[in-house]
Amino acid sequence: MKIFISADIEGITGIGHWNETDKAFPNEYSWFQKQMTAEVAVAAEAAVAGGATEILIKDAHDSGRNLILDELPVICKVVRGWAGHPLSMVQEVDESFDAIMFVGYHSRAGQNTNTLAHTMSSSRIARMTLNGQDMSEFYLHGLAASYYGVPSIFVSGDEGLCSEVAQHNSNIQTVATIRGEGSSVISEHPSRTLKMIKAGVTKAFAGDFSKGLLNIPKNLEFSIEFKKHQEAYRASFYPGASLLNPVTVGFKTEDYYEVLRFNLFAY
Repeated sequence: MKIFISADIEGITGIGHWNETDKAFPNEYSWFQKQMTAEVAVAAEAAVAGGATEILIKDAHDSGRNLILDELPVICKVVRGWAGHPLSMVQEVDESFDAIMFVGYHSRAGQNTNTLAHTMSSSRIARMTLNGQDMSEFYLHGLAASYYGVPSIFVSGDEGLCSEVAQHNSNIQTVATIRGEGSSVISEHPSRTLKMIKAGVTKAFAGDFSKGLLNIPKNLEFSIEFKKHQEAYRASFYPGASLLNPVTVGFKTEDYYEVLRFNLFAY
């Protein structure tokens, strides 16, 4: 059984400030790097206990070089850094995988459920939408996995994201690590979180993976609202794209991979 894990940090237990996500602030970052690794590791261990024989992990935060490799199960392979591929945070996912899990993910831009809420770029993007629905990084990449027939079976992250996941597909197991309130965060104890992740993954593996497949609409109207009008103007020159207003560029297609390709070059 082949499993993909995509790992981010803004939904890891206790995290509540940008410095805690940034290698440039090692005194603040290092604990959360370790906790990110621990949460990914326990998810992988539970997957192995559930029958996984291959696990590929995409380190999908910032530099893509966060996970402490020798603290992961030996079975794991890790994609580090960024290739510049349209699949981005799920680079290397394909039809050979049986399921995908998301660890340490977070609320989409504009939400009050994580003080670090954003979608792809906190400094450049105000929101992304698909058919008028705001998108999180989970939804963007969960659909990417679905494009290859790979179901999403488990997500851990903030409480707001877990609520969103249930709206997309209530069959996906979720574990809430934190709850955001303005610029504050209410956190579970890290040891408790690890136990909940283990239990959540174990439950996911006992279920029907196919029920976690996200539905991709036939007609796709994707948009990116930038924080600066100059960014939208530049992106509007992508073939098939158009300015919807001074800060928003839109793109229509019937092929979700083209959404991912547009996203790569637009932002």
